Amino acid sequence: MGKRREKRKQAEEAVPSPEVEARPAEAAEEAPLTEPEVEGGGDTVVATPEAAALEQLAAELDLQSERYLRLAAEFDNFRKRMVRERSETSSRAQAHIVSSILESLDDLSRVAHLDPASATVEDVVSGVELVERKLLRELGSQGLTRIGAAGEPFNPNDHEAVATTPATTDGQEDTVAAVFQVGYRLGNTLVRPARVQVFVESQMDGQPQG
Repeated sequence: MGKRREKRKQAEEAVPSPEVEARPAEAAEEAPLTEPEVEGGGDTVVATPEAAALEQLAAELDLQSERYLRLAAEFDNFRKRMVRERSETSSRAQAHIVSSILESLDDLSRVAHLDPASATVEDVVSGVELVERKLLRELGSQGLTRIGAAGEPFNPNDHEAVATTPATTDGQEDTVAAVFQVGYRLGNTLVRPARVQVFVESQMDGQPQG
């Protein structure tokens, strides 16, 4: 009898009670919620708001980089086009000026090829003067003006003083005494200053006479 009771008691202890079996399910229901997990490559990556923000910033950076590269390429094309157009405009302007003096060049060629046996000095001088007048007329129509004349006020922006001479009368100081080489201005651009001699104050002025 004693052995039977002992075996029955051991069997009852081996069988789990319903309360024990319910505990895992209850524990699962009461477990705290965790962040959603993303499985990939065998590793579990937790998707956080910070990671989403970084991904958005990276996408925005790629977009801005693409826009920058496109604008840089467009600006480079614009710069090349402007350089090409400027060069073409300069070439056309030069060709226009050259074409305007071709007739004068033809006249000069005719004078240069006069027959020395029959041509006179008057013929040569007259031909050269004709070419000069025609050249000045054609270049003047393009905006070229001559600079430098005796008696005009000395202007360092237009004149280059290469010599001086004492003034002989009142009011001659700082005026052009003589022109050694005329200057030229094309529109508002100085092409070449006039090389001149300038009147300066006499060294004897203000000194007592001996």
